[in-house]
Amino acid sequence: MLLWVLQFCFGLLIANAGEWLIHRYLLHGLGKHPKSFWAYHIYQHHPIAWQLKMLDPGYQKRPELWNSQAKECLVLLIILILNLPFFWLLNGYAWAITMSVFGYYFLHRKAHLDIHWAKIYLPWHYQHHMVNPDANWCISYPLFDRLMKTRNYKHKNK
Repeated sequence: MLLWVLQFCFGLLIANAGEWLIHRYLLHGLGKHPKSFWAYHIYQHHPIAWQLKMLDPGYQKRPELWNSQAKECLVLLIILILNLPFFWLLNGYAWAITMSVFGYYFLHRKAHLDIHWAKIYLPWHYQHHMVNPDANWCISYPLFDRLMKTRNYKHKNK
């Protein structure tokens, strides 16, 4: 049982690190190139959230072919598929990754549908969209933002 709990905690840590890495280096790094698969984040999701003060109406309906929500779901599905073998090897780790993927999606979706809720419960993500898009890379919980010193509480003039 202790081994399972340790695997689960390690999985949560890896999931948060992965969230930070994907957001910073894929979505905001490779995503700067307009022809990149990852460009949806900077060229669709961010402008909509900025214009509508965090609201992204794409989350009000099912993902459509190649909109930002559909691409986000595709990436999350790939992570879940790659995670499947770990259910036989490191069951606690696999459950942590699975729960983190679903948690990420529901928190991210809720943050872009309920702005008041986002300001209270995910202020780091609200600040990422409305204050400084070059900081606050974590969505679920800002652990790796704190560890990597990218958790920015200050307002940035735009």
